[in-house]
Amino acid sequence: MNLQHMRYALEVAKVGSLNKAAEILLVASPNISRSIKELETDLGITVFERTKKGMSLTPEGEEFMGFAREILGKIEQVEKFYKEGAPTKQKFSISVPRACYISEAFAEFSQRLGKEPCEIFYKETNSQRTIHNMVNHDYKLGIIRYAENYDKYFKAMLEEKGFEYELITEFSYSLIMSEESPLAEKEDISFDDLKSFIEIAHADPYVPSMPTSKVVKEELPDNIERRIYIFERASQFDLLSSNPETFMWVSPVPETLLERYGIVQKKCAQNKKVYKDVLIYRKGYKLSNLDRLFVNELLNEKTKIFS
Repeated sequence: MNLQHMRYALEVAKVGSLNKAAEILLVASPNISRSIKELETDLGITVFERTKKGMSLTPEGEEFMGFAREILGKIEQVEKFYKEGAPTKQKFSISVPRACYISEAFAEFSQRLGKEPCEIFYKETNSQRTIHNMVNHDYKLGIIRYAENYDKYFKAMLEEKGFEYELITEFSYSLIMSEESPLAEKEDISFDDLKSFIEIAHADPYVPSMPTSKVVKEELPDNIERRIYIFERASQFDLLSSNPETFMWVSPVPETLLERYGIVQKKCAQNKKVYKDVLIYRKGYKLSNLDRLFVNELLNEKTKIFS
């Protein structure tokens, strides 16, 4: 299909006459007439009805004109984009675990973006999806979380996939619950104390390439009979603040967020399992200004919470 023929047809449809279109386009009428016939032959439809009053669109012609306007409009956008020069956009993309200290760092980071054009992608998910996003969807940074006993496995896997990695922090999970929860009144909370309560848990496993059943068994103690599995992080705080029967295992939470939702944070002496949050990026990748800005905010937030 010839784009020039399409342009001629659009002008004829607009003015309803071959001669008027020829005057506007500064093209001989026979040339426009021949172009439209070739267009109709290529498409296998009749675009115009020729009458004594001029040229009028057929139903098929009306449909075709919709496509033609869209196609030529896109072409004009492309030409303008490259001829006039597109504004340079800063880009930032990161895939992370659901962690309050990371989201707080991201919120601070967002306030320092300035006025320059930018595109920001922030994805909360598990370690498996983070690695997938970086391998297949061009995410530049990732933070993965795994239990300390999987350290050798993860380091070998990251080396194999060509990732640099830097430890951000190590921690054991704390408990959070509503201020109204009976658990909030306890000085020391044991696993047995949790039996009669409802655990809020994220439903995706942490370890790539390992059986989900094995991971779930290790991550979620078997003594809990009631669990709510969630995928959206915001809903966990609504549940915790409104239902005193619920609790959740979390990495340390900022005081500002605890106060915002009326939530209490407690330690469980029996829970000694250590987790690692690790920053990863492709070997040879040079961190951008936005990458460094985010990492600085992340380290600032880590210092406030984990010190």
